[in-house]
Amino acid sequence: MDLEAKPRSRSEKSKYKRILLKLSGEALMGEHDFGIDPKVLDRMALEIGQLVGIGVQVGIVIGGGNLFRGAALNEAGMDRVTGDHMGMLATVMNALAMRDALERSNIRSRVMSAIPMSGVVEHYDRRTAIRYLTSGDVVLFSAGTGNPFFTTDSAACLRGIEIDADVVVKATKVDGVYDKDPVKHGDAIKYDQLSYDDALDQKLGIMDLTAICLVRDHNMPVRVFNMNKPGALLNLVMGGKEGTLIDRG
Repeated sequence: MDLEAKPRSRSEKSKYKRILLKLSGEALMGEHDFGIDPKVLDRMALEIGQLVGIGVQVGIVIGGGNLFRGAALNEAGMDRVTGDHMGMLATVMNALAMRDALERSNIRSRVMSAIPMSGVVEHYDRRTAIRYLTSGDVVLFSAGTGNPFFTTDSAACLRGIEIDADVVVKATKVDGVYDKDPVKHGDAIKYDQLSYDDALDQKLGIMDLTAICLVRDHNMPVRVFNMNKPGALLNLVMGGKEGTLIDRG
């Protein structure tokens, strides 16, 4: 996989100065059924490094579904709040793994947690996070919002708004948003652009409704793209038409 077929120089102008990248925990599994695939981490670190190399400031939120899924245990009787707290810890583990991959690629990075974990990661502070981003560090936001009942999609949108990101970029396994599941339906139609209200009304499953309401209320654009397509993230940041754009329309 050649991710450097079209090297970019720092002098090239990116469309976005600061982004919030949302990665699912499942994406880190690669070909496995559980856990973290080091090859996936290294590939992601390379793509993120390309953005840092052209001066883009990158914040990241990673889910925890590769390590813990609370839904099944919740159905089996586990307390929802307990399950959500366990899920938050899984996101911290993923963030630590991603930081390690980034630092092995000589990319300065910080992990901040919404839950205090002295001696492991820094506690989240908005002003400190923005200072890190401005200095060129990649900042990984972990432990969701720090509250149960909120998804990591909601956490990504919240952090994107807090750090004044230009866009929230959601990495998925398909190249955008469709009117129905393209894996199950060969006739699924892809949207190049959607309004917030259309995304809410059609319940397309892009993000939970809380997250979409949040970005709508703060006019934060969201772009959904295929993270498995080499170079897609860089192309998107440079202004290429990757995936689906969700905005006011």
